[in-house]
Amino acid sequence: MRILVAVDESENSHRAVQYVGSLLHGTPEVAVTLFHVLKPMPRGLLEHGGSENPTTEARLGVQLRDDQSSWVQTERESECHVLKAAGEVLTHSGFDASQVALKFGYEDDVARNILEEARSGGYETIVVGRHGTSRIKRIFGGGVTDQLLRDAKGFAIWVIE
Repeated sequence: MRILVAVDESENSHRAVQYVGSLLHGTPEVAVTLFHVLKPMPRGLLEHGGSENPTTEARLGVQLRDDQSSWVQTERESECHVLKAAGEVLTHSGFDASQVALKFGYEDDVARNILEEARSGGYETIVVGRHGTSRIKRIFGGGVTDQLLRDAKGFAIWVIE
């Protein structure tokens, strides 16, 4: 059984990791991936502006890709504590470290990023901590959890408050 646990620095996310740990520790056939979505890439790194000169255009494209890779690496380093802390919660609850994987995603649309990872990774279950949402978001279904509940066909979804 493969479980994807979306984590961030919220208390509900921490509770979700604790819940998975307390419920499934000591279950050797369970593999858990802790997944943290980085903040969106800055607009300045999404495109380089272009050039009519093919040589300059190619150079700008290479520079843009290098800058994007550098940004992702820097963000991963600054956010790795989120995944490490969640991983420690699982191992302290009795999970073998070999059953736990740590992964990053990055994109403007957090819910879509979680779903893409769940589909491409062959997960059966997605676990999230419900974030406090405003009344407007609840009415229009704008929160990450609401999007997952609406769009995650074929997955078991565990929402932990």
